[in-house]
Amino acid sequence: MQVVLLERVEKLGQMGDVVKVKDGFARNFLLPRKKALRATKENISRFEGQRAQLEARNLELRKEAEQLLPKVAGQSFIVLRQAGETGVLYGSVSTRDISDAMTSGGFTTARNQVVLDKPIKTIGLHPIRVILHPEVSATITVNVARTEEEAKRQAAGEDLTQRQDERDEEAVEAAEFFESEELAPKDEDETEAADGAPEAPENKE
Repeated sequence: MQVVLLERVEKLGQMGDVVKVKDGFARNFLLPRKKALRATKENISRFEGQRAQLEARNLELRKEAEQLLPKVAGQSFIVLRQAGETGVLYGSVSTRDISDAMTSGGFTTARNQVVLDKPIKTIGLHPIRVILHPEVSATITVNVARTEEEAKRQAAGEDLTQRQDERDEEAVEAAEFFESEELAPKDEDETEAADGAPEAPENKE
């Protein structure tokens, strides 16, 4: 299907471009969200008649997004989820979860503004891109944790996805290291002093 774009669409084109897209993409995304019109003669003529108005509106929205950008970029938002011992979530974090967290944090955001390149299925800090305007985007951090306390620890740089048995193994290795230090050979002076000491008498009955 050929469509005329009413705004910039990433990886597709700029406002006013006539592009060919898959029918499903047009029907399910571009047309219902008013990002494009079918490229009929009537619609193209209609677009040209409204081009100046659309461009002015687009410029106004872009300026608003650019003013918001420094306030949003770099922000961190906490999403609490249940997860196993290794940090794997029982489910995943959706775009709605992220938009809800942002809205709770004071930034009203729709789920379709959140870009998830791959599902979030583990606890941790995840960089996420948010579309503030077709020409302006910001990167935020989504802090996925089991509790608020864990979220604070992750924000401080702690990795909570490590298995408990791995942590136990590291503790054992550390204990063995200190034990080996205590059992290490003494220096030469101590060794010579020990060699020169009289042997303990045998216990004869």
